[in-house]
Amino acid sequence: MEKKLTEFDNLVHLAKSCSLCDNALPHPTRPILSVAKNTKILIISQAPGLTAHNNYVPFIDPSGNRLRAWLGVDKDTFYKPELFSIMPMGFCFPGYRNGADAPPMKICAPTWHEPLLQHVKPVLTLLIGRYAQQYYLKQYKTLTEAIKTHHDGYFVLPHPSGRNNRWLAKNPWFEKETVPALQKKVNALIKR
Repeated sequence: MEKKLTEFDNLVHLAKSCSLCDNALPHPTRPILSVAKNTKILIISQAPGLTAHNNYVPFIDPSGNRLRAWLGVDKDTFYKPELFSIMPMGFCFPGYRNGADAPPMKICAPTWHEPLLQHVKPVLTLLIGRYAQQYYLKQYKTLTEAIKTHHDGYFVLPHPSGRNNRWLAKNPWFEKETVPALQKKVNALIKR
């Protein structure tokens, strides 16, 4: 007997098959997201890097190692969509600009986030990096200001890339205060 796809399954399939940016990207479109309806934690990040693009796995690089350390979880836990769903601002690797990853394509979030969020109901949302923060918490002039402010249902984090080592060195309170609070919240949600 053939199983009918639910509306959510169909939406995820469409998102993973998206080719809206095909002509604007330096590599073929390869949307990378991992979402579950009743996820505990939703990660809204920047966009997959080249390693993620090549392996078709989000955060499978040093920035993923740092993010998992901040969360206090191992890879097996991190890659369970019912615990951690991942929905970047741009679903495909955007290429490089000036020696760094280019910004995420601007069409992804407006096209896919709202329809997916009609189904994905996280307990906690992590906004990782300036692009996610600017999209969802526009009222903050800087990422640092957004990170320092308590938000119900949200944690705002810098991108875990090595490019942010200078920011981390200038803001030691992040790893002394924010990371332990984040780990406590994540641990409580995982055990629930």
